[in-house]
Amino acid sequence: MAGKLPMGQKELIRGKVLEMVKRGDKTLKTAAVELKISYRQAIRLSRAYQEGGDAALIHGLTGKPSSRKMAEAERVRAAGLYRERYEDFGPTFAAEKMAEEAGIQIGVSTLRRLLIAEGLWEEKRRGREYRSRREPRRRFGELVQFDGSPHDWFEGRGPRCCLITMIDDATKRRLSQFFEEETTAGAMTVLSYWIKTYGIPQSLYCDRKNAFVLTREPTDREILAGITEPRSHFGKACDKLGIEVIAANSPQAKGRVERNHGVDQDRLVKELRLAGITTIEGANRFLLEKYLPKMNGKFSRQAAQPEDAHVPLLDVELSDIFCFEYERCVTNDYTVRFENRLFQILRENRNRPQPKGQVIVRKKLDGSIAILWNGKPLKTKEILLQKEACQPGSQVA
Repeated sequence: MAGKLPMGQKELIRGKVLEMVKRGDKTLKTAAVELKISYRQAIRLSRAYQEGGDAALIHGLTGKPSSRKMAEAERVRAAGLYRERYEDFGPTFAAEKMAEEAGIQIGVSTLRRLLIAEGLWEEKRRGREYRSRREPRRRFGELVQFDGSPHDWFEGRGPRCCLITMIDDATKRRLSQFFEEETTAGAMTVLSYWIKTYGIPQSLYCDRKNAFVLTREPTDREILAGITEPRSHFGKACDKLGIEVIAANSPQAKGRVERNHGVDQDRLVKELRLAGITTIEGANRFLLEKYLPKMNGKFSRQAAQPEDAHVPLLDVELSDIFCFEYERCVTNDYTVRFENRLFQILRENRNRPQPKGQVIVRKKLDGSIAILWNGKPLKTKEILLQKEACQPGSQVA
């Protein structure tokens, strides 16, 4: 072997798991389940790993030329024949005629690559993507478009900010609020207000932004846990409520809410100027009391079907759903550290996790913290951390 062959994602994960088996930190049966392979294959891989390390996990044919690779003489013959007889043929038809008339068996993709390399064929340029008009959904709450619009809404009289808007696809009924930036917390706040007003929509149509939809590949830990599609905090909250999040591939796909941004950047800016509003708080009051009722009365319409697709909000506390949840480990003295804060798990908890156990730290939109284990909140007390060093003139509590 001329050099060290690269390991793929699959081999890297297998190596990590089999190393844990080798050290005795994991059983072979558990490793087989995590790697989604049979126990017999796990035995074979484990033996190979113990003898050869990571290199033993790489397939034996990696880095070697394919046995199906076309001989150089045949490539030269095919290119020459194309020049002589099939110069104006497309690769598909040329491959068929070469097999039929000259007995040259060559795949269409192989011939196309050969002809492009020889300068005998140009890849056809794709035309402009065709976009057909999408029919609106037929029921209120069946699909709600969701997007943010950063803009100089106060025309320099106040801070730049972002207007997050939800608009129903069937009725054009909308709800908006201003925030300093387009954040996950802002998205959760607007969706929470929509649910309190109308109910739980069936689906949301939004951008491929990290605040809404994660587009990254799963980490090694997520793969081992069986997570193939990582979820953002916003996506996890929607999953709990049964809301399908649909990621748009282009701004044109969210045409209804994008057009509303254009209207607002013209009309709403002027309304705010006439009202003398220069703060986000004042703008949000103006939205709810004057602007949105007027716009909904002017532009909303009846849905094609009268049935409401929203699911009523029953005995659910939205603050426990629209929040940020993180895994943390319990220390030997039954404390949990989170954001440079220390929380003591109290002895009065009937059931409590053991040291090294995992708990969920839930941070709500109002900043309050709750620690959960097995889905139930634990009784805790925050421990005030003593500063290691004092600034001049300060005192240590």
